[in-house]
Amino acid sequence: MSAPTTESLLNTPLNALHIELGARMVPFAGYSMPVQYPAGLMAEHHHTRNAAGLFDVSHMGQLRLVGPDAAAAFETLMPVDVIDLAVGKQRYGLLLTEDGTIIDDLMFFNKGNDEIFVIVNGACKVGDIAHIKARIGSRCDVITMPEYALLALQGPQAVTALSRLAPGVEKLVFMTGGNFTIDTGTQKIDVFLTRSGYTGEDGFEISVHNDHADALARALLAQPEVKPIGLGARNSLRLEAGLCLYGNDIDTTTTPVEASLLWAMQKVRRAGGAREGGFPGATKIIAALALSTAPNAQNTRKRVGLIAQERIPVRDHTELQDGAGNKIGEVTSGLLGPTIDKCVAMGYVDSAFSALGTQVVAIVRGKPVPMLVSAMPFVPTNYFRG
Repeated sequence: MSAPTTESLLNTPLNALHIELGARMVPFAGYSMPVQYPAGLMAEHHHTRNAAGLFDVSHMGQLRLVGPDAAAAFETLMPVDVIDLAVGKQRYGLLLTEDGTIIDDLMFFNKGNDEIFVIVNGACKVGDIAHIKARIGSRCDVITMPEYALLALQGPQAVTALSRLAPGVEKLVFMTGGNFTIDTGTQKIDVFLTRSGYTGEDGFEISVHNDHADALARALLAQPEVKPIGLGARNSLRLEAGLCLYGNDIDTTTTPVEASLLWAMQKVRRAGGAREGGFPGATKIIAALALSTAPNAQNTRKRVGLIAQERIPVRDHTELQDGAGNKIGEVTSGLLGPTIDKCVAMGYVDSAFSALGTQVVAIVRGKPVPMLVSAMPFVPTNYFRG
């Protein structure tokens, strides 16, 4: 598949603002997106960890599932509990193939009144929406939202900045949300937002109509805590937080079991649960789950965190070996973690090498670089839980 041409790239409602701010624009998920601003990736990363960063994530797909059967229908596509999710709360989910591998990861929110709000990854949204419509479109209305932008305000001072414009957001806790009105001083903008994000920090994701996205972004950037942040820092922040990037760390060759995502599979959907199975690939996944928890289990592979013992970044697709030179896995994401000032990565290794503290070897341009299997996240998360 050839790379998109400049003419074929889509613009978000904030592209004029990005260019005004001096962003370096790159193709991403079919859009022209800011990879970094003049301050640079490292400064943007540290600013988000210490203050508040504003991200344009309007390339993501937003949709509504509406109808009395929406929750039950959506649950048939994923190994997670949709039916029991309380109104006003959000959850992480995984769309699966019939083989139990991952089509995409996503977030969904119970808005009440028989409505589920869903956010899917930008690079997957066309396929995801087609998949959802084909399988449950007869059971509920699947309504896409191309007229809405999505902004993410992330960092320990995000709540300080946003609560000036939308009093009451400070009462939300992690993975909750609702409808709010943001007062920019010149206009009032209705938004739907959640206290969530993909950086490991406290923060918010804000869905806003395209017509008001630019005004909202400018109002947020006018707050002293907030600076614009690009895709480069978004990637380093999520990797330090131990969060998967679809297409790198998970895809249609990986299952939730080997991807170490079983925390996202509630007991009600597992063996013995009230609604056991009933999702694509359920038989294989439940069997693999039982095997993974058995004494001396040896599964094929497992996603792990890795920290290099030398100051050499270990990039995606780097081969991992044991001490004898045998291939045991591959890095899927890797870079210098700005917060901890160490080279960090995640990847897949044979399960025999997945225990914390195990030393493996990455082969970087022919040079062996020792790495230790390490706990994730690499940087403690700062989600606000009340």
